[in-house]
Amino acid sequence: MYFKCFPISFFIVCVLIFSSCSRATFRTFDKPITFNDDRKALSLEYLRERHGIVTDDISIDPKVVVLHWTVVPTLEQTFHVFDPPRIPMSRENIQSASALNVSSQFLIDRDGTIFKLMPETHFARHVIGLNHCAIGVENIGSDEEPLTKAQLKANVALIRYLKKKYDIQYVIGHYEYQSFIGHPLWKETDPDYLTQKTDPGTAFMKKVRNRIKDLDIAGAP
Repeated sequence: MYFKCFPISFFIVCVLIFSSCSRATFRTFDKPITFNDDRKALSLEYLRERHGIVTDDISIDPKVVVLHWTVVPTLEQTFHVFDPPRIPMSRENIQSASALNVSSQFLIDRDGTIFKLMPETHFARHVIGLNHCAIGVENIGSDEEPLTKAQLKANVALIRYLKKKYDIQYVIGHYEYQSFIGHPLWKETDPDYLTQKTDPGTAFMKKVRNRIKDLDIAGAP
């Protein structure tokens, strides 16, 4: 037989090679929002006025990953919402707290494609009280458009990637952020500045936590 010419070890090596080639590769795509001097100045102002942190450095030391959904229906529309350094006057409910526009470090499309909007350790305004130590992950979706299986896989893969790089201690849904009030990580100078959130959905967070149990990352305190 032809196969007798090859030792069994050869076939084992081939199986391992083809198995590794068939695995999905984790990757992100750069899609940077505008991060000019104005956005940097507004970020430093936010750190000072909202978090009580006086610094000339917009870097954060990530301890928390916060998962969101956008409500905005498409990736390009969401990008155009996040891109300007200054928040639109139409968002009066949060514009009064700071002129800095909302954003996040990552944005995940419905098909699970991960886009990086800024360096992972750059400050972003996405969660009250925790921006100074939180990486935000926005997902295209809403109450009416629950997040997809592809987005679930992408969020889990991204969390695993971030855990390897940083001392990530908590993974929470945006709706859980108020659980940090009184926690050492909580920094918000105005105790009345709070909003009610539902993103990214309790069912989605349950699925994420089931898939990252082995990482020993806490949920909301």
